[in-house]
Amino acid sequence: MIAYGRDEDNITNQKPLDPSGALDQPSRLGTRGIVWFIALAMFAVLMADAAQYGIFRDEMYYIACGHHLAWGYVDQPPLIALFARLVTSVFGPSLYAIRLLPALAAFALVLLTGRLAQEMGGGRFAQGLAALCILIAPAYLAFDHLFTMNAFEPLIWMGGALLVLRILKTHNGKLWLWFGILAGFGMQNKNTELFFGFSVFVALLLTQERKQFREPWIWLGGLLALLVYLPNLLWQWHHGWPQLQILEATRAHRDIHLSPLQYFAAQALSMNPIALPIWLGGLWFLFFGRTGRVWRVLGWTFVVMVATFISLNAKYYYLWPVFPMLFAAGAVWIERGLTGAPGRWLKPAFVVLLVVSGALLVPLALPVLPPQTFLRYKNALGIHGTKLEHGTNRQALPQIFADMFGWKNMARQTAQVYNSLPPQDRTQACIFAWNYGDAGAIDFYGPRYGLPDAISGHNSFWLWGPGHCTGAVVIVIGGEKKWLQSRYANVEAAGTIASEWARDDETNLMIWLCRGPKFPSLQKIWPRLRHYD
Repeated sequence: MIAYGRDEDNITNQKPLDPSGALDQPSRLGTRGIVWFIALAMFAVLMADAAQYGIFRDEMYYIACGHHLAWGYVDQPPLIALFARLVTSVFGPSLYAIRLLPALAAFALVLLTGRLAQEMGGGRFAQGLAALCILIAPAYLAFDHLFTMNAFEPLIWMGGALLVLRILKTHNGKLWLWFGILAGFGMQNKNTELFFGFSVFVALLLTQERKQFREPWIWLGGLLALLVYLPNLLWQWHHGWPQLQILEATRAHRDIHLSPLQYFAAQALSMNPIALPIWLGGLWFLFFGRTGRVWRVLGWTFVVMVATFISLNAKYYYLWPVFPMLFAAGAVWIERGLTGAPGRWLKPAFVVLLVVSGALLVPLALPVLPPQTFLRYKNALGIHGTKLEHGTNRQALPQIFADMFGWKNMARQTAQVYNSLPPQDRTQACIFAWNYGDAGAIDFYGPRYGLPDAISGHNSFWLWGPGHCTGAVVIVIGGEKKWLQSRYANVEAAGTIASEWARDDETNLMIWLCRGPKFPSLQKIWPRLRHYD
């Protein structure tokens, strides 16, 4: 039984500890000021780099989804599409506007991580160190640079972790209601919220906090989560559970399989190798720390999540949103461990080492360097390739960077073919793209070139159908000529899409002009064009 009344474990009334005495020293910024300064630095870095390269493949897709608002999509819940619709409606489709919300999410995550350290009893150094870990981690710079669901997931998960801390600290079970609402909101953002909720559930069972299940609040919180998520759940059921089909296809054909050791190495690199002692120390603190064991539920949450993701061969970045709570715990552990005279110089030395390492790793997470310079920099660091990416280009540009190249050129080249058509063909011509990235590029850049919206059989584009396109004249981006000739009497090469830095599978694409369909109408064969992955 955890003795909350003992001095060493009385977290409710405990003053944040700072054995080095740093809290008693004058400070220009103060505890909260340091964390806010780091949060502002995170926001400034992300916004300064917002338009360095081009728009990312998935960003264009989410904007297209925002033009077809619904309670669900083939490959994601509806929240990201709603955000896209709001941002582009208010600010327009500029890169600075599109990437504003992710930068704000990063700002809030830094503040929240500092707050987690404070809730665990951390003083000024611990809160600042925890916040700094977010700024210097390549994972969060990469997450929050792009307008994707991943940018908002850590904030939602760590909001849940903070609520768990408050429940353990105040014994206020009613806070499970807010946890449930937040979890439901998280499910509307990304379905991996299920893993966080499941891990918290198992973690409670593995500790003395299983007593939470004797009260009604945690069950009511679960009911609220289900009610918030219910619209998307019903949408999935109505459309035949497409996200399950996507998951199966991804696991079978696209995901990279990592051993447990490779999985651990990927986490260490993604969080900054110099920060490894912090989050490992946080895990130690949560399980074995004299006061940290009060929060052991969070330690078990991490362990259960790691075991689950490895057993399911989940993508390695699925674990990233949970690390801030380990950074917070580890920062408290370090603050309490570095005492006396050694701590007075070890603390600033460690901070300097973190800042320097973070600066060295920034070009690997953010597109701050021109592509050719980036490749030289990467080679200078001894990074010659990675098994963690797929679809990279021949210059070994990482997928997250390569997927920001070639889209505008694709729309421009397609427009040249479209505008060269005779008027009678142009009025009935439509543009077919093989994947949502190509279709999203036509929809995003097409209006400035007078192009109609693209149609595609890939993921949610298939659900939106062919519209009024009969298939009489179709401009096809990519694909095999033999397959097209089996469906059209006349197939001719009309152009080539080439981009030096785009992914291999998005450059040197042929543009085909197809006439004389061998089928009655595109609407009748549309069901056979569905492609989920």
